[in-house]
Amino acid sequence: MRKLLIRTLLVVLAGLFTGCAVRPPVAPPPKVPEVEAEPVGPAAAPLLHTARQLASAGDLEPAGAQLERALRIEPRNPLLWQELARIRLGQRLYRQAEGLAARSNSLAAGQPQLRRENWRIIGRARNALGDHQGAREAFDRAGQEQP
Repeated sequence: MRKLLIRTLLVVLAGLFTGCAVRPPVAPPPKVPEVEAEPVGPAAAPLLHTARQLASAGDLEPAGAQLERALRIEPRNPLLWQELARIRLGQRLYRQAEGLAARSNSLAAGQPQLRRENWRIIGRARNALGDHQGAREAFDRAGQEQP
């Protein structure tokens, strides 16, 4: 009986001491927002984020619809035009992709990195359309954009 009492007491004490050694759970670090090359306003940012998720999953049609909604909110944002150009390129709508990238370039003064990528999109679209000379010119223009 005495041994049973000692064992029970040891188990209870061990439980109490291990309970003291447990650390409280630590909250996960806050999410860091994505940084854009060109700022997107708070109303259009979730639409851009959703469009990128849809596009990465291969859902190009709804991704394009999200970007069109974002462009109704921010029609002068060159990043949104560029993202829509990428979607149209993926949909094999090459003339639209070329026009959207050109529109982005017209709004991207002072943003050579954005303009460079637009020229690459234009080059890929022209190449797919069989305009190899036009594609070379677009790729040359991409190389001429100064950082």
